[in-house]
Amino acid sequence: MPKLIGYIGTYTKGESKGVYSFTLDTDAAKLGDVKPAAELDNPTYVNISNDNKNLYAVVKEGNQGGVASYSINKETGELSEINRTLLDGASPCHVSVDYQNKQVVTANYHKGTVESFLVNESGTVSSAVTVVEHAGQGPHERQEKPHTHYSGFTPDGKFVVAVDLGIDKIITYKIENGKLEEVHTLLVKAGSGPRHIAFHPNGKFAYVMTELSNEVIALSYNPESGVFTELQYIPAIPEDFTENSQGSAIHISSDGRFVYAGNRGHDSIALYSVNPDSGELTFIEYTSTEGNWPRDFVLDPTEKFVVASNQESSNLVLYARDTETGKLSLLDSSVSVPDPVCVKFLNS
Repeated sequence: MPKLIGYIGTYTKGESKGVYSFTLDTDAAKLGDVKPAAELDNPTYVNISNDNKNLYAVVKEGNQGGVASYSINKETGELSEINRTLLDGASPCHVSVDYQNKQVVTANYHKGTVESFLVNESGTVSSAVTVVEHAGQGPHERQEKPHTHYSGFTPDGKFVVAVDLGIDKIITYKIENGKLEEVHTLLVKAGSGPRHIAFHPNGKFAYVMTELSNEVIALSYNPESGVFTELQYIPAIPEDFTENSQGSAIHISSDGRFVYAGNRGHDSIALYSVNPDSGELTFIEYTSTEGNWPRDFVLDPTEKFVVASNQESSNLVLYARDTETGKLSLLDSSVSVPDPVCVKFLNS
């Protein structure tokens, strides 16, 4: 297999220039070719269209924030900017694109909003079609107002799901012509601070990582109605770990057998097996991220490797992944990237 191309979203408060590209040589089991791919401010999260034509990055520009759209050269990984669309105020923290590459949604932590945009055939992103403002608060000191941390599309593309850390809610929106209309709200455990969600490939279960309580919530999901129901709460860090730790990313293997959850502070990735009938999780083990503050990680397209990004120690970590047991084995933790936040591969 040729080298796989990936991208890293970063904070540009230090040495970072913006979005970086890198390669994974699956034969040699090595990361390399780390270089700037797009210069822009605070592209902390990026996402790639299913057809690999476009990359979308959140972007800060002065007192505005929004989305920047790029065309991707699939051979070289080079990015060419198409356009950017901005709104007043803080920049978003998350961006997703639907499977047809026709709609983009963002989540804004600071503003407590979800924004939707349309994308035309050239990859140009429209001005915002809908801006939804969440309301409320939670019991934790960081829950003084809404803090939307994730918005993305359900596996069938029928709904958009927003995860709001500030108000302990998972909100389902119907989407028509880019416009969002709320259809269901699940209120999870008070003070848990839900952050990100990953859907099981069967479309009937989903898993939410909580940032404040460091747990994974297993949910059942009704794809007809967009309704979520709680199944289980399971810890993401050891009970005797009392130092500061905050949940980060959550991802699931494409066979639906394993869930992985990142912990910043405990600096680990927790591994769980999935009961295919009930959707509930069983803890297997922790793997050190060999660095400080693992903001994200990703399974490569072969799912024989995992790449993690440590924000505070500015390093990428490569693991071999056993596809039978789900377990990770360290290969390399020496690859430098300034202030990495998010990691994504081109789709296979």
